[in-house]
Amino acid sequence: MTTISPDRIAQIEHLRDEVQASMTRADLDPAEFVRLSKHYAELEPVAKAAGELRMLREELAGLSALLADPATDADMKNLAQEESADLIARIPQAERALALQLLPRDAADARPAMLEIRAGTGGDEAALFAGDLLRMYQRYADTQGWKMELISASASEVGGYKEVVTSITGTGVFARLKFESGVHRVQRVPTTESAGRIHTSAATVAVLPEPEEVDVQINEATDLRIDVYRASGSGGQHVNTTDSAVRITHLPTGLVVTQQDEKSQHKNKAKALKILRARLYEQERERTQSEQAGARKAMVGSGDRSERIRTYNFPQGRVTDHRINLTLHRLPEILEGPGLDELVTALIAEDEAARLAQLDSV
Repeated sequence: MTTISPDRIAQIEHLRDEVQASMTRADLDPAEFVRLSKHYAELEPVAKAAGELRMLREELAGLSALLADPATDADMKNLAQEESADLIARIPQAERALALQLLPRDAADARPAMLEIRAGTGGDEAALFAGDLLRMYQRYADTQGWKMELISASASEVGGYKEVVTSITGTGVFARLKFESGVHRVQRVPTTESAGRIHTSAATVAVLPEPEEVDVQINEATDLRIDVYRASGSGGQHVNTTDSAVRITHLPTGLVVTQQDEKSQHKNKAKALKILRARLYEQERERTQSEQAGARKAMVGSGDRSERIRTYNFPQGRVTDHRINLTLHRLPEILEGPGLDELVTALIAEDEAARLAQLDSV
């Protein structure tokens, strides 16, 4: 692992102290205070890790000097050797912790996320599985203290969803969920299967960071074509009698978003714009990332929605993540939500380890 120099550590701690001092200025305007507060929040964990490493190194240097001093008695030397051995074991861990903090951050990690789940191959069974995945993510969000809001849903006649879009807000949402994008496959005996045969179905998950308005510039007058129409439904009183459904076409890219879940045209337009911004932001992120480092793929997978990433096998009670070859025989707990955290944490750890290795090879 690359050794982080004392000068680099001093720079990190000095920058943190400078920002902290700037925040106490009496003439600081509110907008600048907000900017500095965000900067300080980003710097503080890095400076804390740097400070811990500096103190460990200083302690080891002091003990080394004590051991080299001929005047040190035998008992003191034995004690110093024991403490030195402990510090020598702890310093690599502290160096790794600081190196992780210094890795380039995905600017979207702190953002809320748009979660899209679509039934794939498998007909009704795929729609039921899409519903299972939605419940899994809802329960996982609950365990993390996040809030999930339904944006739009196209329910299947047998239960589950043909397509569902939700917004998830909270701390570190995109950072923890971004590796969920891809094809999730299920192997089980459908309730409608009388012969007891195992069927394979799939659903596609896409996790998109939600941008702020300043991140995606849209000129409604020139960039958008907005069509309104009567929402479709199951018939009778369920069909709207007003033109509340909204279809927005982003003319520069050709992206189309439709929204008809709300009875209000204005609410449908607002939701459609929210989805459109997220998709445009993701397009720009993908373009930027493809230009960097020869289109470096995430080490745990490309995040491509067509990539098969995970299999949920009901007869064997197992879940296998194919990107990191991890199999857990805890399928019920994972689908209940809390068990998903072990998979998420393993994926993040694998990505961090791979990025650290890449950093060392530079």
